[in-house]
Amino acid sequence: MNKKKIINDPVYGFISIPTELVYDVISHPYFQRLRYIKQLGMTHLVYPGALHTRFHHALGAMHLMSLAISLLKSKGHTITDGEEESAILAILLHDIGHGPFSHALEHSLVTGIKHEDISAKLMQELNQHFDGKLTHAIEIFNGTYPKKFLHQLISGQLDLDRMDYLNRDSFFTGVSEGVISFDRIIKMFNVYDDDLVIEEKGIYSIEKFLIARRLMYWQVYLHKTVISGEMILVKLLERAKQLSAEGEDLFAAPSLNYFLKNDINEENFFEQQDNLEHFTNLDDQDIYAAVKVWVKHPDKILSTLCKMLTSRNLYKVEMSNEIVDVDRLSFLQNAAVDLLGIKPEEANYFVFTDSIKNRAYNAGVGNIKILMKNNDIVDIAKASDLSNLESLQKTVEKYILCYPRGI
Repeated sequence: MNKKKIINDPVYGFISIPTELVYDVISHPYFQRLRYIKQLGMTHLVYPGALHTRFHHALGAMHLMSLAISLLKSKGHTITDGEEESAILAILLHDIGHGPFSHALEHSLVTGIKHEDISAKLMQELNQHFDGKLTHAIEIFNGTYPKKFLHQLISGQLDLDRMDYLNRDSFFTGVSEGVISFDRIIKMFNVYDDDLVIEEKGIYSIEKFLIARRLMYWQVYLHKTVISGEMILVKLLERAKQLSAEGEDLFAAPSLNYFLKNDINEENFFEQQDNLEHFTNLDDQDIYAAVKVWVKHPDKILSTLCKMLTSRNLYKVEMSNEIVDVDRLSFLQNAAVDLLGIKPEEANYFVFTDSIKNRAYNAGVGNIKILMKNNDIVDIAKASDLSNLESLQKTVEKYILCYPRGI
């Protein structure tokens, strides 16, 4: 069987599956489930085109890794075929631990468990399945492989993961501010002292990349309507979990039911194989199917939240630089009690505060290093003559207030 397939990708055109092992990993059910998990969760509520999946993104990142490795080889850096395949596998699997609506799920059903840890565990499982052939890929993913720059291609301030998702998300949302010159940036890659660096000619492309990232966060990932949709999902899953804990038998696919009925947290998630099996069986369809049925549930809170989501009658969200005034919060909570006919202790399902953070460039964690013409290595923030690059290092925190429309 010919396993060197070509895939038509809407962002990059034709991309190739480079080896038989890569084909077999893509064919595994753990990876195939990513077809049914949207890359951007609730973003389609604002940008109707944002229906692309984590499967798309993983294949795109794989393609960029192939381009980057070819380029580094052409500049005289020694990368064996085995290392190339391992680096490609590492980036292909970097998001395999994501669940449906990952961020909402991490707040409600699998509390405190990071998708990165689940990715690492699933890679171990796949390594057993493929008789240890993923060992080097896991080392590159973890940063324990001797060639450090391979890990930096997967996880850093300028990794291929970010490069693909900015490009892909701007393509599918239609937000042109996110478009970056990925091919130009990759052509400027080099390795110096086992560190991934950017040649001086690439400074302007990197500046644009960092600014694009910041704009995409405010316009897409942290758009207040997107946050509103995610918050409703968090709250309705919390309510469903509470009802299940009280003995209520809710309609749910078996794996979703498992997480509703059991208290799965950071401590016990990896202790039982069952947890992992049920987790890898979850996708967007399980959540949507349950929400559609729960619209008619006798519990007023659950049914109201599900109706709000399915009819896109979302929370009103106010975003501010100041912490929300306590008097205003209690006024809105009392108004929600009157409007919805619920108990005061149930008001926090409908009126609550939270905070969000955005930082485009985190100097000190995998800095972007510029290789100057005289062979000096300079941090991008110092090399750039763009004054607002310094400000991109600051963490911007905003406070949000959510409440139902009509109050």
